[in-house]
Amino acid sequence: MTQTHTSSVGTAPNDPAGGGAALSDAARNGAAQPSVLSLAGLPYFPIAFIARLPFAMMVVGVLTVAVSARGSLSLGGLTSAFVGVGTAVVGPLLGAAADRFGQRRVLLLIAPVNSVLLLVFCAVVYSQASPALLLLAAFGIGATAPQVAPMSRSRLVTLIAERMAPARRPKALSATMSYESAADEMVFVFGPFLVGILASALTPWAPLAIAAALSAVFVIAFALHPTGRAVSAARSEDGSAPSSARELFRPVLLTVVVGIFGVGLFFGSVLTSLTSFMADLGESERAGLFYGIMGIGSAVLALGMAWLPARFSLRARWLTFGLLLLGGSLLLANATALAAVVVALALMGTGVGPVLVTLYGLGADRSPLGRSATVMTMLGSGVIVGQSLAAAGTGQVAEALGTGTALWAPVCAASVVVLAGAANWFLTGHADTAEASATRASAARVSVAADE
Repeated sequence: MTQTHTSSVGTAPNDPAGGGAALSDAARNGAAQPSVLSLAGLPYFPIAFIARLPFAMMVVGVLTVAVSARGSLSLGGLTSAFVGVGTAVVGPLLGAAADRFGQRRVLLLIAPVNSVLLLVFCAVVYSQASPALLLLAAFGIGATAPQVAPMSRSRLVTLIAERMAPARRPKALSATMSYESAADEMVFVFGPFLVGILASALTPWAPLAIAAALSAVFVIAFALHPTGRAVSAARSEDGSAPSSARELFRPVLLTVVVGIFGVGLFFGSVLTSLTSFMADLGESERAGLFYGIMGIGSAVLALGMAWLPARFSLRARWLTFGLLLLGGSLLLANATALAAVVVALALMGTGVGPVLVTLYGLGADRSPLGRSATVMTMLGSGVIVGQSLAAAGTGQVAEALGTGTALWAPVCAASVVVLAGAANWFLTGHADTAEASATRASAARVSVAADE
């Protein structure tokens, strides 16, 4: 496990994300301690939630408008995949930049650029521009995608680690990870659903135009929120520098990245194969509605993870809920009637939300000192890259081999999650115990570089 140091910097309860005042002795002993809600402030949560939507709308939005404008499903799938490639290549670098220069500076730079590129893509896709230029514009969208979800996790865990008494941190960290994963679940379900509604009711390019507006307004609001000045834990009390970048490539951390990439594959393959199934029934526009069955159950279970007993370790949760995900996928692959699809989606929903909570918890646990925003961005990028690649690949399979074959794509994705969980089990031995979880929660390992 990466060595970490506890930060000595905190703020008073009535100074949400402000900066600097040390915790009193009484507060250190757990008396009159603030909640995460009071530390961040109530407005933070709706701002951070809406600011995630552009990220969740990009892949499906690009796919929708590209297919509509160019009349090619293969080009549309390739274009959406390039959004994921851009995120994969540049996303972790944005996290590293946030660790080094602060979230605020990074977000204020990329949010307006991303908004402009979304609008440029709309213009390019309806022009006579070559497919190469279209792919380049899609890559730019992914490369400048605001990494709000991982940065939000980084901020909140920083507040917990630096401004709560050690005795309160484990419960607060668990509840925060549960909320953040539930928010991701809702966004990744509602985002594609919103794209479908807007494209049908208005025009195919409307979702990207609205995503551009949301990015310009809410991502910038998220950047300017007082939590953006969260105290940096990049240097410990003894003045040591952040961990080496080599620490990001430790097997126990890369296993988590592979697992969450599998979750992204699962999101993309389920939505695309479900769309193909509903299209065969002549009701393709209802695919997002049925997809929501999985998302709602998943969000509820994700929120409930905070109340699971500590003895149910993270490594065991990964495998347990991953197997539920695999079981639901197998049921979906063999479904021939809509009722069976509904049951399969509900079962998968009991697995995917808890798996996400677990993986982000492990990511926080294994983040090298001073590299938390980088790690969280790696995980967030893993989801969007997996989603975009699976959406493109599953669409090709459905078009070439039919819906029956495409429905096996979620099984493959769930298998990636389970196999990564099995690898994690053997790599970690008995390291992931309740005691290790408590140590994780009490250590300040998150760095959000202070904005001057």
